[in-house]
Amino acid sequence: RAWEPLRNGTLTIQQPNENYPLHGLKVLDFSRVLAGPFAGRMLSDLGADVVKVEPPDGDVTRLWGRNIAGLPGYYHQQNAGKRNICLDLRAPRAVDLVKDLVAEADIVIENYRPDVMPRLGLGYDKLQAVNPGLIMLSISGFGHGGPESHRPAYAPIIHAEAGLMQRQANRGGIATTDLPLSVADTNASLHGLVGLLAAVIMRQRTGKGQHIDIAMIDATFATDDQVQYALEDAEDTAPLPNDIWATGAGPILLSADFRFLWRQLIKIMGVNDPTSENTPLPEKIATRRAIVADYLLALEDWTQVEDTMQAMNLAWGRVREPGDVVDQPTLVARGAIVQMDDRAGGSRPLTQSPYRFSGASSGVRGPAPHRGEHNAEILHQWLGRDNGEVGTFAAAGILLHDEE
Repeated sequence: RAWEPLRNGTLTIQQPNENYPLHGLKVLDFSRVLAGPFAGRMLSDLGADVVKVEPPDGDVTRLWGRNIAGLPGYYHQQNAGKRNICLDLRAPRAVDLVKDLVAEADIVIENYRPDVMPRLGLGYDKLQAVNPGLIMLSISGFGHGGPESHRPAYAPIIHAEAGLMQRQANRGGIATTDLPLSVADTNASLHGLVGLLAAVIMRQRTGKGQHIDIAMIDATFATDDQVQYALEDAEDTAPLPNDIWATGAGPILLSADFRFLWRQLIKIMGVNDPTSENTPLPEKIATRRAIVADYLLALEDWTQVEDTMQAMNLAWGRVREPGDVVDQPTLVARGAIVQMDDRAGGSRPLTQSPYRFSGASSGVRGPAPHRGEHNAEILHQWLGRDNGEVGTFAAAGILLHDEE
């Protein structure tokens, strides 16, 4: 089906064409929650045919977020643009059906604990025997074959183990608490995506598939630009923390060493320094910070704030409430939030993928699927199975679907 966009600009389902970079790639996405599904979502946005293989009890993210037409918001965001087949892998002959699908696939994504897929008869060795060119991405908390491979892990576990939570507490002088986003999941997902695309390029040269083992803790550690201070016991050499200041328009973050900020205020903005070289350092710092606070608080609107920061050549950011990001000018101008068909006669906001090509297409192509919504469609298109065979699989409890 190739659906046209609605007249009001709301996106519905759009089939990719050869102008999408990954057009023609077939992906089976067995993953759930975030680390795997986000990689699958990005592959779909780049043109791959991504089929979410969902168990009967469903992805836990179907419990999170505003539910519209049976599609909760968190699940919808991470699975938009995919198709869905719902399989009970414990049912007789279900694994055989999966292997038939794997024979047609280019990529398999999974983020179970390392023992789960082999226990189901779907380990990489079994799947590679069916499809020697298969590229399989496995994302887990602690990787395969290590002393902690057996441990279940969500992003907060890795945030704790990798030192991120305590660093946040130490630097901010606050209680130890989790980060407000799932960095460990998305780091693993994006590093997995890089690995997948590298393996696709290598397969073009060698014809061989790959099994990519991504540990969330590895990905988080490798992407942590601040870890060098911990590795060399050099926290005292890190830059001074950025300050949050109140202005008459609202709070801002200034990405500048306070000493540089003070010099710019004196040199460019004509602020008077009442301190001298004889002023005790604690008093000098307190006096200067009070002057800066008063100066910034006197900026009455965002135009004054921006003009002042530009005059001093300072990088700054408006400290927004989360709900206000929909008005962030660059996000608006770049179309970072799209209105997607909500499958209930209206639309709902959805994050757009960040890829902007000079001569290629990309972007979310449709809403998220219901469980088992595309059972018949996938088996017909990928395997050439007719409706009678699909019905047989359903009767045997292999295929399931939600009543929409």
